[in-house]
Amino acid sequence: MYGSVIAGQVGGFYSMTAETARSMFRRPFQWRELLNQAWFIASVSVVPTLMVAIPFCVIIVFQLNQLLTEMGATDLAGAGAGLAVVREIGPMVSVLVVAGAGATAVCADLGARKIREEIEAVQALGLRPVQRLVVPRVLASTLVALALNGLVTLVGLTGSFLFSVFAQHASAGLFVSNLTLVTGLSDFLVSEFKATVFGMLAGLVACYLGLNAKGGPKGVGDAVNQTVVFSFMLLFLANSVITAVFLQHRN
Repeated sequence: MYGSVIAGQVGGFYSMTAETARSMFRRPFQWRELLNQAWFIASVSVVPTLMVAIPFCVIIVFQLNQLLTEMGATDLAGAGAGLAVVREIGPMVSVLVVAGAGATAVCADLGARKIREEIEAVQALGLRPVQRLVVPRVLASTLVALALNGLVTLVGLTGSFLFSVFAQHASAGLFVSNLTLVTGLSDFLVSEFKATVFGMLAGLVACYLGLNAKGGPKGVGDAVNQTVVFSFMLLFLANSVITAVFLQHRN
C-alpha cells in the first residue's frame, strides 16, 4: 500500500512536470507573475546565499591551500580555488539556498492557497492552475538560481583571493594567473547549466507539494518540510549525474 502511494506521488509529479513544459508555450504568458515571483525568491535568497557562500568557500580553499602547502605547491592556490568554486561550490550553494528559502516560500504560498480552496476557484473560472501559477514560479526559481550561481562564483573567488593572499600569504599574481589553469569557460557553462537544472527541480518540487497540500495548516507545514528534503535529494542526484557526464565527455 505504501509503495502504491509513492508510485502515485511520483506519477503525479511527472504528470505536473509534463503539463508545466506544455504550458510554457501557451498564451497568455503570466509575465507579471514571473517578475513578481523572481523578485520574491531573489529577495529571500540573496543575503542567505552570500552568508553561506563566503565562509563555505573560505573553508574549502583553506583546506586546499593547507594541502598544497604541504606538497610545496602553494602557487597553485588559484587553480584549486577556481576548480572548487566554479565547478561545485557555486551551483550547490546557490541552489541549496533557493531550495531552502525560495522553494519553501513558494510551497507555503501555494499550500495556503490550496487549503483556502483558491486553486479550485481558479479552475472554476476556466483557468489552468499550472499555467497561471506553476509556470511563472518554476521559471522564476530557475532564473534566480542561474543568477545566484554567477554571484556566488564572483563572491567566492574574491573571498578566496583575499583569504589566500592576506591570511595564507599566497602570491596574488600567481593566484590570479592560475585561476584558469584547470578551469575554463566550459566549466563555468556547466556550472550555470547545473544551477539551471537545480533551480527548475526545486521549483517543480515546491509547486507540486504546495498544490497537493491537505489537512489544513499542519498539512502545509508538512509539505514545506517535504520540499526541503525532496529538493535536496533530487539536487544531489542531478549533480552526480551532470558531473559524471561532463567529466566523461571531457576525458
